[in-house]
Amino acid sequence: MLPELALEGNKPHLIDEWQEIPSLWDAVRNYVDAKPGKGQFILTGSTLADKHSYIHSGTGRIAHLKMRTMSLYESGHSDGKVSLQDICENKAKNILTGEVNLKDLVRLVLSGGWPSNENISLKQSELIAKEYVKSLLSEDIYKIDGIKRDTHKIELLLRSLARNESTTATNKLLRNDIKETDFDDINADTVVDYLNLFNSLYITESIPPYASRLRSSMRVKQSEKRHFVDPSLPCAILHLSEEKLLSNLEFFGFLFESMVLRDLLTYVDSFGAKLYHYQDYGNNEMDAVIELENGDWCGIEIKLGANQIDEVASNLIKINSSIIKEHGKSAKALCVICGLSNAAYHRDDGVYVVPITSLKP
Repeated sequence: MLPELALEGNKPHLIDEWQEIPSLWDAVRNYVDAKPGKGQFILTGSTLADKHSYIHSGTGRIAHLKMRTMSLYESGHSDGKVSLQDICENKAKNILTGEVNLKDLVRLVLSGGWPSNENISLKQSELIAKEYVKSLLSEDIYKIDGIKRDTHKIELLLRSLARNESTTATNKLLRNDIKETDFDDINADTVVDYLNLFNSLYITESIPPYASRLRSSMRVKQSEKRHFVDPSLPCAILHLSEEKLLSNLEFFGFLFESMVLRDLLTYVDSFGAKLYHYQDYGNNEMDAVIELENGDWCGIEIKLGANQIDEVASNLIKINSSIIKEHGKSAKALCVICGLSNAAYHRDDGVYVVPITSLKP
């Protein structure tokens, strides 16, 4: 079939999984050159296409937009009483938000943000993520570039990433984790190849490190924070259930953080901000940093329980003071995003507290 035939129809015209026929890219480019106009085509795909399979980059003609699974606000599981942008600009108001049930948070993590999960049972939702991972291992890792890889090693690496979700686990740690499990070494370059493959398949995403001074070496020397694009994926990989998570709240806290990071990545895109994480050479950490277009930033800690708010609020203030002493820019706002809180409010020390189930862009 000529790729031009796929362009026929009313505009805007959506072409799904276009990377299966990469010549469609150049066909779209030629079409918009001949018939200029904005928003004529939407090209969607679940993997990156091989850039050698099409000619033109699309610069000036095609804009890129990363699609993620639904945030809690999009799926209707956040009431949206508090705006993240207002928090970042330090103008959010105090408001009662209502009680949050721990089991509800567990179920939100397990089911994930897949649109097809709406109005189905938790068990059915869990199956969708498991089938997604199964399809990844059996088909997608080969289809992306035609290279045969060791699916057993790939599965072990996925399990290691799932165990280290929302951390700055190094490639060396991941490699050793695989070796301890499999009693068989894996080449460091292979680990890098597999990690890049996961990003290309939109299974994982990396959050870069932040430094308040633009020329600071901290931006490039500190590790990126890897996380799965949806919290249901590590649950599926590790065969987790509601009962298992309720009996291991410490590990659930990392998965809760993963869900919050997923939502933050979506929300910051809506107002042109960027998401980072922070870790200095004294091992002081902030789970997330949102940098606005004007350079203002908001430091964020993510915690499941309200009993941890005092500790992490003090940590945020301590890190901000340290940054100021190093001649960095002071935070515009500091915030704790939590799971189990019945209000969004400013503390006496200026740190804002908000439950994720009340957050919107």
